[in-house]
Amino acid sequence: MAGKLIVFSAPSGSGKTTIVREVLKDDIFNFEFSVSATSRKKRGNEKNGKDYYFLSVEDFKSKISDNQFIEWEEVYKNQFYGTLKSEVRRIINKGNNIIFDIDVFGGINIKKQFAEECLTIFIMPPSVKVLEKRLRHRGTETEESLKKRLAKAEKEMTFSKEFDVVVINNILEDVIIEVKKILVNFLS
Repeated sequence: MAGKLIVFSAPSGSGKTTIVREVLKDDIFNFEFSVSATSRKKRGNEKNGKDYYFLSVEDFKSKISDNQFIEWEEVYKNQFYGTLKSEVRRIINKGNNIIFDIDVFGGINIKKQFAEECLTIFIMPPSVKVLEKRLRHRGTETEESLKKRLAKAEKEMTFSKEFDVVVINNILEDVIIEVKKILVNFLS
């Protein structure tokens, strides 16, 4: 069944992007990844149009003013993330299901707009301590940014009850199997 929306949300470092990448490898779901827009700087090998649409703060704000987003949020000062309406139209027009890898509040907003055709999955870290270890292992965070991310993560975890399904990412391989079963049930 085409035109369904699957939203994966989680605190940063919970493993949602890894899970989404694994799910996208399975052709039975007819998924296409919804590329989010952001005003943050590229990390590592990220590519514009594949990982994110990288916009300047000014461009992002202009698109907000022009009502070009389904949802958007200023996650940190002048660090915006959002889902472009044009991206969702592009994927639906191709007859594909859409998979989102977005922040918690963006996921809640998409569910409000597409209630019946949307499944929201919250990827929960086993604990804040494990989450901190994962974020440190990335090597992309300063102490200050790490503290911000952990404080935000604790807040985001309190919203997990707003999601259709909560999956605890303890053992990645097990979580991927569990998520695929959930997706088969929703899409059939």
